[in-house]
Amino acid sequence: QVQLVESGGGLVQAGGSLTLSCAASGSIFNIDVMGWYRQAPGKQRELVATITGGITNYADSVKGRFTISRENAKNVVYLQMNSLKPEDTAAYYCTCRARTGPMSVWTVFWGQGTQVTVSS
Repeated sequence: QVQLVESGGGLVQAGGSLTLSCAASGSIFNIDVMGWYRQAPGKQRELVATITGGITNYADSVKGRFTISRENAKNVVYLQMNSLKPEDTAAYYCTCRARTGPMSVWTVFWGQGTQVTVSS
């Protein structure tokens, strides 16, 4: 199994910044995609950003404000969030697609989530 532990959430004023971190550990053979999703109360979970190798993908709502990066050797992914808006308030979930062995299937794993609250 693979465990994902997020950190860095909190309360920030509109216009402020936060950096989320997520470390993957456990029986990791390799990881291809790492990313972040978010879920606001009463809404569906939505994609924020993903990174595969050096290729990044962002939701339109965060382009130009959020930056995803990754330390492959440490299996860590970051989400730098700038110019935060109240509508960014949500629980942010780290995710990765990984294999636990050379013959295992690719599996998607999720973290427990970290809360980001942006006050107006």
